[in-house]
Amino acid sequence: MADGHLRLLIADDHVLVRRGLRAVLGTVPGFEIAAEAGTGREAVALAASIQPDVILMDLQMPELNGIEATRQIVATQPDARVLVVTLFQDDDSVFLALRAGARGYVLKDADEDELVAAIRAVAAGAAIFSAAIATRVLTLFATPRAAFPAVFPTLTERERETLELIAQGLPNPRIARLLGISTKTVSNHVSVIFGKLQVADRAEAIVRARDAGLGRPSI
Repeated sequence: MADGHLRLLIADDHVLVRRGLRAVLGTVPGFEIAAEAGTGREAVALAASIQPDVILMDLQMPELNGIEATRQIVATQPDARVLVVTLFQDDDSVFLALRAGARGYVLKDADEDELVAAIRAVAAGAAIFSAAIATRVLTLFATPRAAFPAVFPTLTERERETLELIAQGLPNPRIARLLGISTKTVSNHVSVIFGKLQVADRAEAIVRARDAGLGRPSI
């Protein structure tokens, strides 16, 4: 970003959405649409090659969903500024997007002024959320979820995320979709979690996890 000039990467699998965002944002003074991505893998590759100031990331995309794409981008570019722009406003999507490293989360029905303000805020290093999301975020992080790695120190980051979703009562296919991995991989994680926690089944794992503060019911 130089002299307030912002280069944007739009990542969305719908051509019409990308065209709409380009039409709206391309006319904003100081904004430049540097590139567009139609898949999560394209978003990761373009983020690395052009290093945009802000990445507008949809969550539901082919090849790699927006959460995993965000995770990969932030892993190699810790200062990357990802703004999620999506239809999803459930707690799981919000929580996982923020855990992946997104700096903001707005809904696709946001008006132009709200979207432009969110892009500028994220570019400036602030965290920004749609009004409909802000209250949910405050409530989500009012529960000390960040403390659970100390409760289960033998679990990896991905295993802890899987356990959090197991504790919410989600089935493996739903967990796979949220984490952007295969159902078989989720099953493997579940087996490892059972072994590390020394539990016999899913029900016992849920009890252990909830006793530790995981799996708070959705708002």
